[in-house]
Amino acid sequence: MKFKWTMGAALLAGGAAMAQDPQALYLQSLAATCAACHGTDGRAVAGPGVPALAGMDKDDLVRRLHAFKSGARTATVMQQISMGYSDVQIEQVAGYFASQRP
Repeated sequence: MKFKWTMGAALLAGGAAMAQDPQALYLQSLAATCAACHGTDGRAVAGPGVPALAGMDKDDLVRRLHAFKSGARTATVMQQISMGYSDVQIEQVAGYFASQRP
């Protein structure tokens, strides 16, 4: 009986996630690709030399991401990651981080 209750709880939780705004979930998934280095929702852990993205100016972040993507700004990981984003996705992820509380 415990298994059925646990499975039911998991199904309800999954249903709640589906009820969220699809665009918000999409933006969160884009931002999640940055979390390993820049922290959850762009709040980087102090000290590693990786900038926090939360609250960063959107236009500045767009410029930085385009510079990585074009190769004008070099970095081992960021060039690879930024090439995987379309221009629209760069605008979206920059807007997402700009709207986050630092």
